[in-house]
Amino acid sequence: MTLFIKNMVCNRCKTAVKNELDNLGLNTINITLGEVEIAEDALPGNTISKLDKTLRSIGFELIDDRKSRIIEKIKTVIVSIVHYNHDKIRQKHSEIIAGELHYDYPYLSNLFSEIEGVTIEQYIIQQKVERIKELIVYDELTLSAIAEQLGYSSVAHLSAQFKKITGLPPSHFKNRGPNQRKGLDEVGR
Repeated sequence: MTLFIKNMVCNRCKTAVKNELDNLGLNTINITLGEVEIAEDALPGNTISKLDKTLRSIGFELIDDRKSRIIEKIKTVIVSIVHYNHDKIRQKHSEIIAGELHYDYPYLSNLFSEIEGVTIEQYIIQQKVERIKELIVYDELTLSAIAEQLGYSSVAHLSAQFKKITGLPPSHFKNRGPNQRKGLDEVGR
């Protein structure tokens, strides 16, 4: 049985969810961002209710309707591309998302915009800006290296997009510190 879980966007999230599943005696087969495959074929209603309550207490939520699962899967694919799979950043996002979800991209794009109130492209830009913030705070890469890693054509393009979203150029953000960052599950809100 596959469970779909909202806000599970990082490896620490996966660990937290696995711990809660273990505490409830559920047998985890595989965990990916946003999804957990368990050995059980079905769960009694009281177990689902208990699991949902437990997950909500630590900032997650079971997703039970098809459209919400699709939206979360889109977000998971985007987070994975921007934050973890830099080799895919230069590929067409529309092709990656459509391929991962096995739906036509126009359908996914319209659904995402309808439910989230922003386009997939805007959400990707917001995720990239959060990644830029993270990399600026770490102070290990130059802006040129960050631009290249995130698939920007130039530092000027990165800076313009960053300023449009945050209101600050990257250099000013660095001086303000890490408290200006958002959690990955808060991007787009």
